[in-house]
Amino acid sequence: MRTEMNRRPPTCFRCCLVVFAVVSALFVSGPALFFTFKKGLKWKGASGCAPCVCDCAPAQSLFQIVPGLANLTIADCGKDDPDLKEEMEKHVVDLLSEELKLQETIGEEHSHHMNITLGEAKRLASQYQGEAEKCIIATQTCEGARERTEVLITKEKKVTSMWEQRALQLGWEGE
Repeated sequence: MRTEMNRRPPTCFRCCLVVFAVVSALFVSGPALFFTFKKGLKWKGASGCAPCVCDCAPAQSLFQIVPGLANLTIADCGKDDPDLKEEMEKHVVDLLSEELKLQETIGEEHSHHMNITLGEAKRLASQYQGEAEKCIIATQTCEGARERTEVLITKEKKVTSMWEQRALQLGWEGE
């Protein structure tokens, strides 16, 4: 009896899960299947349809659309801008050497920044080391004071015990 009750909830759960999966699949793919089916029926019914007639203009080349485009050359580019003209006249070797100089400058700046960061890290490490040494000294001082206090308390307990013994011998009854 108990085994039947233990088996029913998982079976019911599985059935509900299967129903949910089927409904979800139909919900997701149903509209696409419906329109595909509907479109397929129209093709079969409208097979006598004439092909579409389009009044499209003939294809034009880019040179027909922009007539001045064919006359542009690299030599004409930037002829009015002195900075651009100077850049365009440089040779590839000059451009590469300028790029290398720029990369070297960037590398030097990066190295300088890293050296400053390293110096700052060393300074902070030294500062923290000094603080750690102060803490160690303070801890040692406290430990020494604790040890001396323990010795004094032990002596005081002995003296108190001795006076208590004397008082008891002289007739003191205690509290």
